[in-house]
Amino acid sequence: MTYAIRRAVPADAERVADIARRNFTETFGHLYPPEDLAYFLDTSYIAQTQRELLEDTRCAVWLLEDGDEAIGHILVGPCGLPHPEAREEDGEIKRLYLLARAHNGGWGAKLMQTAMDWLLRDGPRTLWVGVWSENFGAQRFYARYGFGRVGEYLFPVGQTNDHEFIFRRDA
Repeated sequence: MTYAIRRAVPADAERVADIARRNFTETFGHLYPPEDLAYFLDTSYIAQTQRELLEDTRCAVWLLEDGDEAIGHILVGPCGLPHPEAREEDGEIKRLYLLARAHNGGWGAKLMQTAMDWLLRDGPRTLWVGVWSENFGAQRFYARYGFGRVGEYLFPVGQTNDHEFIFRRDA
């Protein structure tokens, strides 16, 4: 088991789509009717969408890899959360997922620090993240980085609407 973090490039679009689908399904798949999960995965986590993100210079993805296998990732970019104080020039942690076998080894923290360093490379700015209301571990994780709850919204997964919290870390 030799884990490494590397910045994804557009040629990694299939790999990013695959790990996004595996991470989301392993973490949250049990919460949704199969048709809602399939619709969400097939519209959100496809190679073309990931390639567009990887080509967008305002966004960045880092992969956590075990040899040749992606086992986690983080996606960051301009804030798109529905909060009245959110601005596009603010940064957002859009996804941070690890497969269960990579939990509790400090790799989430390493991905987070890598992404925060990139987001803050030009100086302080406000950062945001959306967190499922019942993902208490993630809420505690983000609180350790200075994020606090400032709002909520509904996140659609097919016909299911998840109750999400909006967390912010001021500049």
